[in-house]
Amino acid sequence: MAQPGQTVLVQAGSYVEKVVVNRSGTSGAPITFRAVNGPNGFVTLSGPSGGNAFTLVGVHDVKVEGFSLRSSGSAEPVLIDGATRVTVNALTVRPPAGVAGVRVTGASSDVTISRGWFGASGAPGVAIDAGVAGAVVSGNQFRGGLTVTDAPGTAITGNTLVTGCTSGITVTGASPGVEIRNNIVQTADVSGSAPAACADPATATAIDVASGSVGQSVADFNLIDPASGGALYAWGDTDYADLAAFRAATGQGAHDIAADPKLTPQQGTERPWIALDRTSPAVDSADAGATGSDPVDLLGHSRADVPEVPNTGTGPGYRDRGAVEVASPWASGGTAATVKRKVGGGAYDIVTQLPVTYQWPVETVAGTFGYQVIGERFVAMAGGPVHEQTVRRAGQVCIRVFVSPDGYRTIPEFDLPRGGCAMVGARYNPVTPTRLLDTRSGIGVGTSVPVGPNSEVLLPVSTIGGVPAANIDAVVLNVTVTQPTAGGFLTVYPNGAPAPTASNINYVANETVPNLVTVPLTSGGIRFRNSSSGTAHVVADLQGWFGASGSGFKPLTPVRVSDSREGTGGPYLPDTSRQLDLSSKVPADTTAVILNVTATAPTTAGVLKVFPGNSLVPLASNLNFVAGQTIPNLVMVPVVNGKVNIYNQSSGTVHVLADLAGYFGSAASGADQTYVPYGPRRIADTRDGTGLSYRPVGPVASNSSIGVIPANVPNRVCAGTAFDCPTAVVANLTVTRPTKAGLLIGYPFDNPRPVASNVNFVAGETASNLAVIGTSAGSVSLYNASSGSTDVIVDQAGYFIAAPS
Repeated sequence: MAQPGQTVLVQAGSYVEKVVVNRSGTSGAPITFRAVNGPNGFVTLSGPSGGNAFTLVGVHDVKVEGFSLRSSGSAEPVLIDGATRVTVNALTVRPPAGVAGVRVTGASSDVTISRGWFGASGAPGVAIDAGVAGAVVSGNQFRGGLTVTDAPGTAITGNTLVTGCTSGITVTGASPGVEIRNNIVQTADVSGSAPAACADPATATAIDVASGSVGQSVADFNLIDPASGGALYAWGDTDYADLAAFRAATGQGAHDIAADPKLTPQQGTERPWIALDRTSPAVDSADAGATGSDPVDLLGHSRADVPEVPNTGTGPGYRDRGAVEVASPWASGGTAATVKRKVGGGAYDIVTQLPVTYQWPVETVAGTFGYQVIGERFVAMAGGPVHEQTVRRAGQVCIRVFVSPDGYRTIPEFDLPRGGCAMVGARYNPVTPTRLLDTRSGIGVGTSVPVGPNSEVLLPVSTIGGVPAANIDAVVLNVTVTQPTAGGFLTVYPNGAPAPTASNINYVANETVPNLVTVPLTSGGIRFRNSSSGTAHVVADLQGWFGASGSGFKPLTPVRVSDSREGTGGPYLPDTSRQLDLSSKVPADTTAVILNVTATAPTTAGVLKVFPGNSLVPLASNLNFVAGQTIPNLVMVPVVNGKVNIYNQSSGTVHVLADLAGYFGSAASGADQTYVPYGPRRIADTRDGTGLSYRPVGPVASNSSIGVIPANVPNRVCAGTAFDCPTAVVANLTVTRPTKAGLLIGYPFDNPRPVASNVNFVAGETASNLAVIGTSAGSVSLYNASSGSTDVIVDQAGYFIAAPS
């Protein structure tokens, strides 16, 4: 099923199966199969009886990386046949005795075998067969040899071969144009404590190039251990026991070295390797321009300049010969990682960076790093200390960073995890108001009975507009309680979460009360809990949803944009609508606005409906009222050309006020803030002092204010450009036990107080309304504009955060 450019990640485990790759990528977008070897373990793949582990026949532009492979019978673990632009990288291969580890055959071309470990016995670790052209074998380690047969243009670069008295590199038949550079070849007897001569040195030739293959072929910058007693080179029809004779006769090997390479075998948990001593003559002496030479070695280390060793190589001069570099120690890197949102990226794109510097000069910053989102099962592996990824949901994202000095070959020895956290916000998608739930008629729940006393109803949500619920962080609903038989309150919260103490709507018997609700969507549903001794019907109208894509937000100091009590328009007449033109107040690309809409002085009961300009009147409502009542409700409504409509569905007249609190649109128009769902969560309550430790328990006095700090803020001191700090808090504000009528006004802490209000109340009434309030220093103020005192409750739904820069 994989498509060009895609990567198939195989997580840690042991797999017994035959993988046949039968799809191809493109030259710029290969298909990659990658084993995730990291702190969770490694990937072992064993071909079934008589089968290859990986078979790549007739495909092109495919990469296979990181697998630990075995096979049985006579089958090679990897078979590449008639393939083009195929790379097998970082494999650990253990074939049966007498079987090659990787076989490249047929009319294959441009095949690369790199940074692997091959433990073949009695057969070559890699066999390049007749008909193959332009193969590259680079940066590998062999416990045995490799062979090239009738395969012109093969490059053999930077490999380490320890053969145990068998031949190292063997090029036979007609394979002209072979390049053999930067290799370490040790054919000695290594069964003892030090390399020793072989019982039969004739079997231990280091590099053997047949006479039909010497044309246009090059051998240079190799390091050969002479301890076996065998020929260093068999070039054409002649064996050469020393470099001087080889150079004089062939003109090759000008920079070759015959000496002890000072190798030390290392046994990893599953993937071994051979280390290079700092005093080896291979250090800082390789040809950086050789085909297949890479700035990163088999273990993922950057090429590094050992300070006491003269640089005798080409290019930077300090690449080591063989597959493993003597790596630079870190000068730093023990501090915690930083996790930030990506500047200019998507809403859910983050960048994790671990501070790393080196003691020695290096070609690049490299290593083996694992990045795990806390709470998720898998670790994302990367080759550097800076990692970009897209997380799944909005909210606090914490990353653990794992570092291994050997590519997780010795899993218990990786560094202790370190990491950091960031807040990720979602973007808004407005919709034409749509009824999702109505217990009076069975919409959404399949039954027309009211919600019982101290019980709840579940509204399943699988998709919205074709978007799966798993990709939706929060939904915006206008929720109405109607026909309650006793006083109480309604709480709206995500399915799968414990019922919170917060409330969304407070009501008395026989009252109809609406309120806007923003609720996380975490487990495919939303719960509506009736905390009352009586029953109540519940209606919910969808206004929009938050997710990875959509519009950003721009909060505004609340400004009154409509008041029918002023001017010549007069009150809204029965069953009529008016268009509210906001085009001079918001940018042209605005997708939705936040309005605090208040109905006052209605002559009969009815509802207000707020909907996009030039649209049909929807079934869904926004605000219910009774005669003589003053009641506000927050509205998030789509706009068309900057216009919205307000409809009075009643048999009487009503005055309408509208205060603009913000808009949604593009980052270019200033709407670059995103939403962090967190709630419903009670963050302040003057009745018991919740969240208000700086003041005595008790009501807010007449014409005075309290300060409230949002919850779930990583940096409690929000100042300057702390991009994870709230720029606006979304909270349900409740006034209870007021002694006089008045208004509750929310505004940024320590800023001038606006005229627009959030909650209107009368003496003895409990009233609530959702509010979006801008912050200052991460806090908000709530002002009791009344001649009496009142208790205030704040239930947080979430908050907005600024764009990263």
